[in-house]
Amino acid sequence: MEMACKNARDEVERTTTKEEHQNKLLELFGSMLGLEDTPRRFESYDISNTGSADIVASMVVFQDGKPLKSAHRRFRLRDMDGPDDYASLDQVLTRRFQRYLDGDEKFAPLPDVILMDGGLGQVHVAVQVMERMGLSVPVFGMVKDDRHRTRALVAPDGREIGIQQNQSIFALVGRVQEEVHRFAITYHRESHAKSTVASSLETIPGVGEARRKALMKHFKTMKAIRAASYEELCQVVPKPTALAVWQRFHPAEDVTEGDTTKEE
Repeated sequence: MEMACKNARDEVERTTTKEEHQNKLLELFGSMLGLEDTPRRFESYDISNTGSADIVASMVVFQDGKPLKSAHRRFRLRDMDGPDDYASLDQVLTRRFQRYLDGDEKFAPLPDVILMDGGLGQVHVAVQVMERMGLSVPVFGMVKDDRHRTRALVAPDGREIGIQQNQSIFALVGRVQEEVHRFAITYHRESHAKSTVASSLETIPGVGEARRKALMKHFKTMKAIRAASYEELCQVVPKPTALAVWQRFHPAEDVTEGDTTKEE
C-alpha cells in the first residue's frame, strides 16, 4: 500500500512538472513573438502538388504543444490553372475562415497564432485574407536555411525572430513543421493515387464514375482489377463493360471461347 501511494505521488509530480514545463515553454514562445497572451492553439498550413494536377493543402492544429489530429483538415484546391502557392494559400485560408464565420464547429475556435510553412510572402497572404474577412490572428512564417532546416520565424513586418538559441522552442517549431509536411504529403499521395485510378479506369468505354466506384469497392485495388478474370469482372459490371475492362489490361490476349459464349 505504501509503495502504491509513493508511485502515485511520483506520477503526479512528474505530470505536474511536465505540465509546468510546457506552460513555461508556451509563455516564453509567446513572449518571443511579442504576443500579449500565451499561445496555446497553433495552426499551420502547407501546399503540396505535382504540376497543375492534384493540388492539395493541409491544415494542422497543435494544442498545448501537441498535435490535435482530430482538428487537422485537408483541402483539395479548386479551379487552379497551375501551381501557384500564393493563390493556393489564399483559397485555402479563405475557405477555412469562411467556415468559421459560417458557424462550422469543425473550424472553431480560431487559433492563437498561425505558423505558415514559408517566408514573408506566405505570411502576407494570410494577413491579407484575414483583413479581407475582418479577422485578426497573429501570423509568422517558418523560414528555412539552405539545408531546408527551420532557422527563424518571420513577422509580417519582415522582422526575423531567431529560435535556434533555445532548443525547446526550436524543437517545438520543428514538430509543427514536420507535422504539416507529413499531413500534406500523405494527403497528396492518397489524392494522386485516387486520381490515377480514376483516370486509368474512366478512359475505358462503359466505365463512368459509378462503375469505377463499384469496381474499386469490390476489388479494393487496381492490382486486383488488373488480375481479375472476365468472369469476376462480370459479377460487378455489365458484360460489355467487363469485356472492355479485361481487354484494357490484357491487350495481347483473347478471351476464351467460354468467355465469348458468356459475352454473347
